[in-house]
Amino acid sequence: MRVALAALALVTSTLNVAAAQSPAPRPAASPTQVGDRFYCQDRALGTWFYCDRPSAEETAPATPAAPEQSAAEKLEAITAELRELKARAILEPTPDNVTAYIRYQRAQLDRASLFGDVWQRALWQAPELDYTLERPVGTVAKQQWIDARKVERDQSLDRLGERYGLFYFFAQSCGACRVMSPIVKAVADTHHLTVRAISTDGGPSDTFPRYTVETNQRATMGLTAKVTPAVVLFDSATHTAIPVGYGIIAADELMERIFLLTQRKAGSDY
Repeated sequence: MRVALAALALVTSTLNVAAAQSPAPRPAASPTQVGDRFYCQDRALGTWFYCDRPSAEETAPATPAAPEQSAAEKLEAITAELRELKARAILEPTPDNVTAYIRYQRAQLDRASLFGDVWQRALWQAPELDYTLERPVGTVAKQQWIDARKVERDQSLDRLGERYGLFYFFAQSCGACRVMSPIVKAVADTHHLTVRAISTDGGPSDTFPRYTVETNQRATMGLTAKVTPAVVLFDSATHTAIPVGYGIIAADELMERIFLLTQRKAGSDY
């Protein structure tokens, strides 16, 4: 019994000594770490087995792309280039400079011609954008428009006498008045408009024997111009004076102005 106890004590003592001398256990390595140690440390195989880790390359900052030019900027650049070539051709008229300007100018003329052609085609397909349908420029269409406009104008002027009258300022010493007086009378007689002729210098008129000498009428109507001859339209409904024109005015033009001032709002014909 004593022998057995002595043997057990000896074995225990031996195990304790072995445990004290054995190194502390290291954590289990991952397969990648085991492989790295085997190839890179134990056998020192180096770069061929990617043991020397490549350093991360420093990437240069990306250069921001230049913003694309707008259409307006491109057109301005073309215009500037054309001016530069023209100035160079004028200041240094060498064959090369003059030829360069002519070529560039021709290219821009071709561009403008293309724009005009596409413009015209677009108008053919969009009649609401075609101004010539309202104010024709072609010979036949323009004459038809003029005839229709004249009928409308004459009908309107025939009714103006119910509301409007004319003040006609003249002077005996005024040569233009001797030309304008018969025109005013003819227009007024044609469309039954009442004319009140006013002499600015007190002299008579062969065309308007029943005239009145001016006694500050223009100032009363708010007219500042002292030019003769002068035709002024007076609205009896609003008691306002509307200057029609000064100097010599053709009969057709005089009727057109009266028509526009009484029957059309500004901008309605354009």
